[in-house]
Amino acid sequence: MPLTTAYQGEIPYLQILDPDGNLDESLAKGTLSDADVKHLYEHMILNREYDDSAFRLQRSGRLGTFPQCKGHEAAALGAARAMRKGHDYLVPYYRENPASFYHGLPMHYILMFWGGDERGNAIPRNISMSPLTIAIGTQGLHGVGHAWAFKYRKEDRVVVAFFGDGATSTGDIHEAMNWGSVLKAPIVFSCINNAWAISVPQDKQTGAETFAQKAIAYGMPGIRVDGNDIFAVYKAHRDAIENARKGNGPTLVESVTYRIADHTTADDARRYRPAGELEAAQKLDPMIRTRKYLETRKLWNDELEKKTWEKAKATVADVIAQADKVSPPDSDDIFNHTFEELPPDLIRQRDLRHTHSIGLNPEEIGLKPQPEEAAH
Repeated sequence: MPLTTAYQGEIPYLQILDPDGNLDESLAKGTLSDADVKHLYEHMILNREYDDSAFRLQRSGRLGTFPQCKGHEAAALGAARAMRKGHDYLVPYYRENPASFYHGLPMHYILMFWGGDERGNAIPRNISMSPLTIAIGTQGLHGVGHAWAFKYRKEDRVVVAFFGDGATSTGDIHEAMNWGSVLKAPIVFSCINNAWAISVPQDKQTGAETFAQKAIAYGMPGIRVDGNDIFAVYKAHRDAIENARKGNGPTLVESVTYRIADHTTADDARRYRPAGELEAAQKLDPMIRTRKYLETRKLWNDELEKKTWEKAKATVADVIAQADKVSPPDSDDIFNHTFEELPPDLIRQRDLRHTHSIGLNPEEIGLKPQPEEAAH
């Protein structure tokens, strides 16, 4: 019998706005208006200021650590803009602050969380997103669970689950993509490929040319986009979200960008990352590209830039002040939020500050003399 082809596929690459701010008008048709781009650029500035301020807070000992989002702004905001705010569900990992804030998360929550106050990860019920996930890759499974629930309830809601290139080396992400595809769950897997998983480069994460092509193995569409191009990120996620909303299942979107900052404030990327690589990436900064586009349309100038940064600084200063005003947590909360209704034994532990048996039954811990000891 002759050898035949069992399967053949390809992964498209999408770029609409090039590094010089030139727009492909045909591809951009029906995507973002100039007003949209201006609004999103203002959000980029706000998040860049937030990043810089959080960095200073960490260096002054007011935060334990902090993962900056520099370079990710277009990848996060383009996806967030494609979602229906308050309706579709956001599943972040820990570097999508722009997307979380865009969907309504109070900005001081993130400062609380990285300052060691877990209440910062208690997402308000009116915000359609799950908590930040530090365990790499696990959020993909959470996202599929949410998406399956929406499908089961016949709700036209879609989940966007973010993860990094490093997370593709975890079993959780592959299990999530496989199960999401089998269930035709309404979820978009948004892989932000920033070139580095802490100190491990992407070519040591996979032998594949792209991360997007991993979608082929799970029977779902995959697309690679220029993650510094706000138009391309928006269009790819919009199309994937609408495809999922129609009942056609998930899509894997790989947004190629770069982590301009260190992995976190506990990292020093100079120890492993070539300086020339960083310099080249900085020239592709999504904020520079977006500003160039706005300037070519006569929608931006130095005066607007200055005023927007001043407004961002004032906003972030208020956010920091708000975080500082939050009262210390109550130690009873360790118990109070464990169950919907706290069982009696945990109530005793909470009230006595020790396990309920200690003190109530001294014999259990040897506080009461044994018979042979009493004889002496």
